[in-house]
Amino acid sequence: MKQLLYISAIFILLMSSCTSYNSAPGEEVSLLPVITLKTKTAGNPAEVQQIDMKDNQNLSDINNKDIKLNLKSQIAGEGKLIYTLYVKAKNDVNFHVNLNFQLENMPHDALDFLLPGLWYKRNLQVSEGAPSMKVSDEWMFREDRLSTPMVSAYNPLNQHYYALRHTNEIKNDCLLPYNNGDVITYGESDLGSVGFGNGGKDAFLAVSYPVTEYPKAYTRKLQLTNPITVFKHLKKGEKVVLKYELIKGEAPSYSDFIRQMWQYVYDSYKPELVTPAYTVDEVKQYLSDYYRQSFTDEYPLKGYSGVHVHIDECEKRGIIEVGFIGRVLLNALYALQYGEQTGDEQLIKDAYAIYDSYLANGFTRNGFIREKVDFLRNFEWEELSIRRQSEGLMSLFYFLDYEKSRGRSHPEWEERIQSLLQKIIILQRDDNSFPRKFDDNMKVLDDTGGSSSCAILPLTMAYKYFDEPEYLKIAEKTALYMKKESVDKGVYFSSTLDARCEDKEASIYVTTAYYYLWLATGKQEYIDNASKSVYFSLSYYYTWDVPFAKGQMLGDLGLKSRGWGNVSAENNHIDVYVFEFIDVLKWLSDKNGDKRLEAFGKVIASSMQDQLLPVEGRLCGIAKQGYYPEVVQHTNWDYGVNGKGYYNRLFGPGWVVASLWTMLSPGNTASFFQK
Repeated sequence: MKQLLYISAIFILLMSSCTSYNSAPGEEVSLLPVITLKTKTAGNPAEVQQIDMKDNQNLSDINNKDIKLNLKSQIAGEGKLIYTLYVKAKNDVNFHVNLNFQLENMPHDALDFLLPGLWYKRNLQVSEGAPSMKVSDEWMFREDRLSTPMVSAYNPLNQHYYALRHTNEIKNDCLLPYNNGDVITYGESDLGSVGFGNGGKDAFLAVSYPVTEYPKAYTRKLQLTNPITVFKHLKKGEKVVLKYELIKGEAPSYSDFIRQMWQYVYDSYKPELVTPAYTVDEVKQYLSDYYRQSFTDEYPLKGYSGVHVHIDECEKRGIIEVGFIGRVLLNALYALQYGEQTGDEQLIKDAYAIYDSYLANGFTRNGFIREKVDFLRNFEWEELSIRRQSEGLMSLFYFLDYEKSRGRSHPEWEERIQSLLQKIIILQRDDNSFPRKFDDNMKVLDDTGGSSSCAILPLTMAYKYFDEPEYLKIAEKTALYMKKESVDKGVYFSSTLDARCEDKEASIYVTTAYYYLWLATGKQEYIDNASKSVYFSLSYYYTWDVPFAKGQMLGDLGLKSRGWGNVSAENNHIDVYVFEFIDVLKWLSDKNGDKRLEAFGKVIASSMQDQLLPVEGRLCGIAKQGYYPEVVQHTNWDYGVNGKGYYNRLFGPGWVVASLWTMLSPGNTASFFQK
């Protein structure tokens, strides 16, 4: 066995007048890419080739008995370098190549990183078992985990950043025989990996081909597994060309860094609309079957069974939930509206039965909404949350507003809502935040304030509906906390209820809360703050289409991932969480002049509308028509079963249908405040 040589080749490229996005004119940049080539034969350890490159500008060939490498660089505008690596097999060979770009004046311990949709700053809010700086200061991730195949680092000390992006068109993927260790693949895959590490004092950004993940691979929720390195098989004479782009710039804050990164990748990919298969009316017709088939009326609380059902059964589970996964009150409103539009008396009857059951049996002893009840197990979750209470209140305000527009009034509901609002207000703390979770006696169970933005929405609606300034005053006080703890710090976490980590929904709620506040007040500060938070939200949404291997269902269905959103730093799947976010993007686009926002909102809407809509004859892996899937596993990760290309077996269609129906009914929020 040949002795392994852990030596790398370093070249120095000096570029004068390097000014990217916001970099200082005339600043000189020195880069130290480090290249490591590994080759492997079956049953033997990988060999690491020593590479020594002397020529700084016109890089010479790297010779190996089995592989010929050539790396070329090109200045492509201010602050931008393009690297092209040519790989040619002299003999049949299995290879893996890694490029580390040693950064300058970028001390690892001071940096805040970005791997879009998966890693923000140092990922310190995640639970044990998810990737974070608490586990290691060096990480490599396969590219389909990320909403853009890019890694970037921001230095708050000097306000400089670097970003490294794989620019090849990534079309193909293949099945791997193993999920850890050294793996040789004979299939076609364009996927590589990106990441970062500690080069001593300064950090480095890294890319590799094919996939490698270390020090751990994240293949299941809160489970870090052994690392993997994939070796690509090339026959004699075959070639691979790898292209990467590195940019440097300046940003006054992490939030502005996120803005620049999203605008950069949007301009680079220019994602196009996905052509829907059905009209909006047709989609609603199919989604309405969920209301018909899931309605449950045998318990004290009526509702739609949309929580923890099986994809191959879509059974009635007897779990009724107000917000978060179930969204039963919002769905009841949409069923009522659709029933009246189409003359479906059963939908109307069922919807009113739901509201009547909640008015009679849907509140706790202390006056909070009963959030989640499992009637089959005769079990009720005792912990309450500011998020579900807020989502329940929002749904009720939309219901009352709709009823009022039809000449129907519900004074009992109004009285009950005002009583609940007083309970909510009491929960607000001295720092203007709301606790994430509490019990019926208002004892705080989780004092994290990341869900506070949720309360702003119903409070502003209460101000408008009841014409009571006190509610707006409370909402605006909450906005002060939101700005101080989220917007100014560039930190958005703990909004979702199944993970207290960096997540998409936290930033969306903050941005949406500013939208509601602006509708209520017209204040410029809410436009300004939303213009900072919105790019965090957008960074979770895919700008590209991940590839699937043949035989993976999602690929066989032709799923285009652009416009779908990664969920969080813990839940590495995509979903259709959107609700009124498209309206928010259009509003901000009009107000701050960034037309990318509205344009990408259209991409999101077109992509989510019906790609995985279960329709008879094309059920997309779901047992019943209209039950749009939830946990869409687009990368080598699963929530519990099935892995890439499939769904988790359990899903929650309740919130999914509500999200899509809201998206397909634009203008509801603005209409509420304009009356």
